[in-house]
Amino acid sequence: MKFENIDKKEQGRFITRYDITYTMNDGNQKVYEMISRDKDIKSFDELHDRPADAVVLIMHSEDGERILINKEFRLAPGEWVYNFPAGLIDPGEDYKMAAERELREETGLKLIAIDDYIGESYSAVGFSNEKNVCVVGRCTGEITGSDSAVEEIEAGWYTREEVRELLKTARFAARTQAYCYMWSKE
Repeated sequence: MKFENIDKKEQGRFITRYDITYTMNDGNQKVYEMISRDKDIKSFDELHDRPADAVVLIMHSEDGERILINKEFRLAPGEWVYNFPAGLIDPGEDYKMAAERELREETGLKLIAIDDYIGESYSAVGFSNEKNVCVVGRCTGEITGSDSAVEEIEAGWYTREEVRELLKTARFAARTQAYCYMWSKE
């Protein structure tokens, strides 16, 4: 497969739509639609050689017996979805600063320790080049809810048994579902 070119199609407030043209191994061309947080991609390297856009917070209670999950009304599917707290990394922030801010904004909780981080991954590799850094840690405090007027978020602590039950019936973001499945089996 050979990259041929990328054409900017539409600029939105938060995302930009592009058409990417590749020549396939059989010689035929394929035009692939994608979206990006980057407003001005002009080359193949710019598709992937860029910093992470967002941070994902995989937070456990101080004793490790509960996991923090947001139940959030997501506009694209038009339904409530279980997901880890997450958000964009603002200009001038590193992933640690963004993790502290997003946790506070979405839940009111305080990050007390980053135990690990999982390197960059793609949010929705089928149609976007948005990258995340997953931060694994512990937090404390009282859940106060999101301070955003544009997000409907209900944060909560869940035990392994509660997560196992949720996984049977609730809608999850894929990364949250996968992690929660593994965590609930411990």
